[in-house]
Amino acid sequence: MPAKRPLRPDRLRQVPAQFSWIDQRLVRDGHIGRCNVHALALYLMLVTVADSQGLSYYGDASIGRLLSVSQEQLERARAELITVGLIGYQRPLYQVLSLQPLAPPRVSGLRSVQAVLSQRMPLVQRRP
Repeated sequence: MPAKRPLRPDRLRQVPAQFSWIDQRLVRDGHIGRCNVHALALYLMLVTVADSQGLSYYGDASIGRLLSVSQEQLERARAELITVGLIGYQRPLYQVLSLQPLAPPRVSGLRSVQAVLSQRMPLVQRRP
């Protein structure tokens, strides 16, 4: 077995304050809502089997069997977790990454309340 090395040493996971490898920020900060069911199943499995640095060498065939998913479903789940920043992957090594705060949603085209109301509400004629 090759020597394990973190893919992202800057994102080594640590035991959260609430003493659980499944960080409550996964739910609280909205990470969980960004993933489909297969991605979440893969994430749970990786969190469960990873070592203290978040590293795991589980192969696709084993993961597919354990999660009852096809190769295609596994590849999509893995790609989703990579895209949302929850794991790193370099065949054959997975790394569960530390959770990063989500960026606040971008607000574009800010308008004043007066502008919005004047557009939505007809003008009321004043009586002298």
